[in-house]
Amino acid sequence: MSNPPASSSPSRVTFASLTHRNLGTVKKLNSVLFPIKYSDKFYQDIIAPEVEDFCQLIYYNDVPVGNICCRLENKDLYLMTMGVLAPYRSKQLGSQALKRVIKAAASHSKPKVRRIYLHVQVSNTDAKRFYEKHGFKEVGIKEDYYKKITPRDAWILERILESEDKQDQEKP
Repeated sequence: MSNPPASSSPSRVTFASLTHRNLGTVKKLNSVLFPIKYSDKFYQDIIAPEVEDFCQLIYYNDVPVGNICCRLENKDLYLMTMGVLAPYRSKQLGSQALKRVIKAAASHSKPKVRRIYLHVQVSNTDAKRFYEKHGFKEVGIKEDYYKKITPRDAWILERILESEDKQDQEKP
């Protein structure tokens, strides 16, 4: 008599707000994910209460594998960083994180967020394609955006958020 095959439980994706307790994890992930060392001010800013919905750790089966960090700039939301460790890419983790942030931005009321924008290094065509797949459009190039890495130029991508009223009208 053979044993039944082990049931594979579905993979669990969860998100957590950034706090002083998990900031070390975010720093470690960023050191692996990005070619830039971020300042202490960056890390203090991403744990501020007003950006709690826009700065999240991404967990895959309870393992921290990525993060997304944004800041409010008047009526804009600037996506500063988003990354997922290489072995966990192509599992829709980045897409889920971005959709969460877009949804949170669309429902944010103080201030009402008008658009989300970000910079992508001009050599990173995969990232550009990813954001375009999620409704972002190239609106320009910022020359010499990056100071310590090459190429230095960055695409500026943005997504204009629809008002909730318009979204409600479009629903059948």
